[in-house]
Amino acid sequence: MAERIVIIDRPQDWKPEYPDVQTVPVRDYIDSTEFAQRRGLRIINLCRSYRYLSLGYYCSLLAEARGSRVIPTVRTINDLSRKSIYSLDLADLDEIVSKRLGGLDAPVLSALAVDVCFGWHPDPSLSDLARQLFDLFPMPLMQAEFRHQGKWRLSSVRPLHLHALDGERETLFVSGFEHYIRRRRREPKPKKQYRYDIAMLQNPSEELPPSDGAALRKFAEAASRLDVNLETLEKKDYGRVAEYDALFIRETTGLNHHTYRFAKRAESEGIPVIDDPDSILRCTNKIYLAELLQKHDIPTPRSAIVRKDTLGDLETRIPFPVVIKIPDGSFSRGVFKVENRKELQRAGQDLFRSSDLLLAQEFVYTPFDWRIGVLNRNAVFACKYYMSKRHWQIIDHGATGGYEEGDWESVPVEDVPPEIVRSALAASDLIGCGLYGVDVKQHEGRVMVMEVNENPNIETDVEDGVLGDRLYEIVIGDLVRRIEEKRGVATSS
Repeated sequence: MAERIVIIDRPQDWKPEYPDVQTVPVRDYIDSTEFAQRRGLRIINLCRSYRYLSLGYYCSLLAEARGSRVIPTVRTINDLSRKSIYSLDLADLDEIVSKRLGGLDAPVLSALAVDVCFGWHPDPSLSDLARQLFDLFPMPLMQAEFRHQGKWRLSSVRPLHLHALDGERETLFVSGFEHYIRRRRREPKPKKQYRYDIAMLQNPSEELPPSDGAALRKFAEAASRLDVNLETLEKKDYGRVAEYDALFIRETTGLNHHTYRFAKRAESEGIPVIDDPDSILRCTNKIYLAELLQKHDIPTPRSAIVRKDTLGDLETRIPFPVVIKIPDGSFSRGVFKVENRKELQRAGQDLFRSSDLLLAQEFVYTPFDWRIGVLNRNAVFACKYYMSKRHWQIIDHGATGGYEEGDWESVPVEDVPPEIVRSALAASDLIGCGLYGVDVKQHEGRVMVMEVNENPNIETDVEDGVLGDRLYEIVIGDLVRRIEEKRGVATSS
């Protein structure tokens, strides 16, 4: 694991009763070529000032330039100095504050200051709030002030500094720092020093995850073979993203969802991420994707974007039967086949509750869809996904909440019809250079791209049916390549 170093202004700022960690005076850190050359450092900047162009500011700036992970980042320092910036991010936080502090009597208490140390507060009723603040503003020590104006709202956030702590705040600092260190060590300590640390975001409770438990274990085993430490994160671990060298999302993604926030956080920290935010944005909305494919002459089923007031004339553009979809559905959910105008109106009435626009496409039945797995603009796996029994979709979501999946067949990429692979690569190239699953139909000589999925399934005995363990090594190896490209390191063989 990476080495952690605390940067302070003067040796006396770190008192004997503080935790036993390596401390370095900021001038030594700035001047020493040793720290500029060491890889994988985790820097905790506890300087006396983060003022613009101060030594504390330069400490974070140089740490980032040297490829180290640092808290606080220059971005956090700048954000805290501009209220207009952090106020824009607090819609959800205001609701949390209201729930946590709503019981306080506003006429008696109209303002409240909360000290937070590394996302920790000793009062259990404020612990979630402290964590949320740290996730938004990763600052070692800070004070958040709330004011009651009809409801509790965050009014300011300012950093606290180590040298100015009094007795009560010193106790908070010691407890918070130790809690922070323990929290970062809650995963089993690797038996060896690895080249890189990669976080894999997953949801153990997800009904239809993109990778099953066995596949997740295979990713971890592949990482170990490549001298990489792979650790799992969950939604609650948002504040830990910056500790890692890359992020791999193995949870169904969405724009209005924590997976997108994780991807954005990784991007802002300058670490590679699959799925990247742009890919999530481009793939999760079927209307965007349909327009993108049409603009670039990628063959698709005949499609139309419909509003409530244009639903009635859809049949003049696409004859029945028609498939009608909400823009952000996944795993065959929010997709209906309608045979006539009455069914169309009934489906539209339900779906327009979720979106002002719907996507309609001609119905093209094939016994299976091709799924071409694309990574870094190369086809790496291929599968046939068969329709579920007595149904026109791969997944049949029953009325009682259950579901039934069709069969599958793994196929070597070189055995796939070349026009299928070409269409899949052309479609995924419009999205980016990440990991995609492109669904393609072939019907009566027509090749049609149905979807580009930025979070494709990789499950045991399905997508890995041809390559086996090698598929997991290919994916992890590409993340390693991205890390090394970011750092200007010669790519590993």
